[in-house]
Amino acid sequence: MNSLEYHEKLKGKIEVKSRSEIKNSKDLSLAYTPGVAEPCRAIAEDRSKVYDYTRKHNMVAVVTDGSAVLGLGNIGAEASLPVMEGKSVLFKEFANVDAFPIALDTQDEDEFVDNVANLAPMFGGINLEDISAPRCFRIEEKLKEKLDIPVFHDDQHGTAIVVLAGLYSALEVVEKDIEDIKVAISGAGAAGMAIVKLLKRAGVGEILVSDSTGIISSKRSNLNFAKKKIQEITNPNDISGDLEDAVRSSDTFIGVSVPNILSQDMIKSMNRDPIVFALANPDPEIMPKMARRAGAKVVATGRSDFPNQLNNVLAFPGIFRGLLNKRAYKVGYCIKLNAAKALADYINDPKPNKIIPDVLDKEAVKFVTKAVEDCVDRGEY
Repeated sequence: MNSLEYHEKLKGKIEVKSRSEIKNSKDLSLAYTPGVAEPCRAIAEDRSKVYDYTRKHNMVAVVTDGSAVLGLGNIGAEASLPVMEGKSVLFKEFANVDAFPIALDTQDEDEFVDNVANLAPMFGGINLEDISAPRCFRIEEKLKEKLDIPVFHDDQHGTAIVVLAGLYSALEVVEKDIEDIKVAISGAGAAGMAIVKLLKRAGVGEILVSDSTGIISSKRSNLNFAKKKIQEITNPNDISGDLEDAVRSSDTFIGVSVPNILSQDMIKSMNRDPIVFALANPDPEIMPKMARRAGAKVVATGRSDFPNQLNNVLAFPGIFRGLLNKRAYKVGYCIKLNAAKALADYINDPKPNKIIPDVLDKEAVKFVTKAVEDCVDRGEY
């Protein structure tokens, strides 16, 4: 069965299932009128009671505008729905979080923000998905200002958490300290930006970011507001050049860009025991076999048919499970760093071909959940 046949047969991957049974008039009166008036009054008097009397305590909105769907680009709201449904399935399957897909037919930032804010009373958290950069940065910040529930753009932060987890383990394999390494990143979109910020928080010594024009530096006159912020915290020597220049003498390459952009010669120019995370999907920046032949010690991709798949599903279900369990109101760097460390620690003895849990290992989700809960309990978001 191919994917089209699969989706046509299912006609949607999720459904609404009642948690209450209506077998008689008493059941009806409790679930609906007149009994339902009692929790309504209680919530009207104390809004926090909505977590006790409704599904808000376990409900996440998976929201997109269809502007940056997978590798397909700006395909619009309707075309994004199979992905949003799939994301909702993963929430339920891996963390028993009830998630609902919402595809908004607007790509106006303020209208999008207002629509999500108006929907928020039903949800305990907002998962933003497949929104193009740099709009996604502004949308997330505006929603965080408006709402008292966590807002999490998974393309940014889920990716960054899993990348950092993989890096922690890979550095253990090659016996290097995170403070001493140089990282070259290809791609300055949503994922690339978030990876930079989280790696800096984790203590990475030096980072160079390259986009389609070259290395991000102060000499560039074509930087948008997001890239200007990245320029301020990367490239300490303010060098110019292309990806080849960025990769030279680096310890780690992280690609969140386009296929076949990393050559074997570039890997050979890296420091001893190179780490290569080639995460472009479906075709990575370099194929793993080629990377290893060029000397890469640890290689990871975003694909399931190679070892070391760095997949967001290792992060976002546990992140939201922990947030919902604790009724958290935001997702800060403590949570992201703790989640990454938990995923790395789950692998007791990392090897070149085993630096990250298997994406189907649901026990790993529990580690992430506990890491989130520990931060919230300490009041360190």
